Amino acid sequence: MVVPCSRCPLRQLPLFRKMTSDEVSFMEKFKAGEMTVEAGTQILTEGSGSSQLYTVLSGMGMRTKQLSNGRRQVISFVFPGDLIGLQASLMSEMEHSVDAASRMRLCVFNRSELYQVFKSHPDRAFDLTWLVSSEEHFLGEALTTVGQRSAIERISWAFVKIHQRAAAIDLLEENGLPFPYRQQDLADALGLSLVHTNKTLAKLRERQLVFWSEGTLRVTKLEELARIAGMEIGPLRQRPLM
Repeated sequence: MVVPCSRCPLRQLPLFRKMTSDEVSFMEKFKAGEMTVEAGTQILTEGSGSSQLYTVLSGMGMRTKQLSNGRRQVISFVFPGDLIGLQASLMSEMEHSVDAASRMRLCVFNRSELYQVFKSHPDRAFDLTWLVSSEEHFLGEALTTVGQRSAIERISWAFVKIHQRAAAIDLLEENGLPFPYRQQDLADALGLSLVHTNKTLAKLRERQLVFWSEGTLRVTKLEELARIAGMEIGPLRQRPLM
């Protein structure tokens, strides 16, 4: 059953900016349907075009870039509320791939209607621009982390970011948060070898800061992780929801 935008469960979360009734009405016309994909599905493929763009309604994925020698960079993890596929909509083809790490439910929007966002709904067009700028800011922070932080600082930084986002979209439970990734995915995101990642996770576990097993991540001392990473913990900015 397709969830109408007026009853979208994500809209109720404080992380996302409130939408006017006109914006909700427009988004319901813009939305073409929904799609469910299983873990391991490649939703968007590097080098290909796409007639659609998506908002993640539930589940998690990751953006990846593959080199000709087979090595891979995980650009970012994808969470509910994230918009994917805009790059192909504006630049004809994807410069990276998007893969499902768990079962995902996606809201589907027709790329052909994207121009109407800019033509008739400048507030929504500004929201798209905000999302692109936010992604640019994150990539700058991630590059700084990979280039200037040590292994334990990188992983601590990543887990603080992930925990904050999970809390903001109501994914935290008593025993932690769903984290359907592999150690290799984390290593590829942070520019570390699998061995180095494994050893660093063991150090954090020995200090009883982080426990990660069977698809669940539990952070026990968020402030201590932030101190290790050399970062400040502050409230997340409200973000648009497409």
